[in-house]
Parts: sequence; structure tokens; C-alpha cells
Amino acid sequence: MGSDDERIGSCELVRSTLTLIGEKWSMQVLFELRNGPVRFNELRRILTPVTQRMLSSSLRGLEHDGLVTRTVHATVPPQVEYALTEPGRALNAALQHVAHWAETHGEAVVAARANHLAVTSRAPATS
Repeated sequence: MGSDDERIGSCELVRSTLTLIGEKWSMQVLFELRNGPVRFNELRRILTPVTQRMLSSSLRGLEHDGLVTRTVHATVPPQVEYALTEPGRALNAALQHVAHWAETHGEAVVAARANHLAVTSRAPATS
């Protein structure tokens, strides 16, 4: 077993990754790039109602974290496309497992939440 510092470092990496993929559009962008490069305007069309500003921000964050590459083609007007890096493809594969888990267990989670809410709303108030 590793040292406390190693475990804390690992937890921080996991937490920062979960924060990244928890951002509203990042996970969807990663999913849409799974089959290869996609131009910015095509991503924007696919991800409607995302705004240009929000999509740009999400893509910048993914690029900053090394999950996406940005390529500008010297055309008039310039065309920009985005693609997954190797770490981005690996994360996308992991996200597919999370999506499968959600599809398999999501209804049970929703039912448990409803049950918990029903039980706690009937419970007598304590001071």
C-alpha cells in the first residue's frame, strides 16, 4: 500500500478528473469525438443548445488537460477541428463503462432517492 501522500495525490487526480467530466458539456464533447475529428461548427450543431461561448470554453478545458487536440486548417475561412488524444480516447472508453452502469442501475438509484425522500419527509422532526 502506498504512502499517505501517494493516496492523497491519487485522490486529487480522481477528484479533478471527476470535476472535468462533471462539467455539463465536456462528457458530451468527448463522446461526440469518439469516431474521429469533428469541426467546431459541427460539434455546435450536434450539441444544440450549447452556446458558442460554452462550447469554446469546454473545448479549451479539454485541450488544456491534454484530452483533445485543436487543428486549424489554412482555408478561407479557417476551419477548426477537434480530435481526441490518446488519454482522451482512454477516458472516453472509461466513460462508456460509466454510461453502461447508469443505464443498468439508474432506475434503481432514482427509486432509492424517491424512497429516501418519502421516508425522510414522513419522519418526525427532531430538535
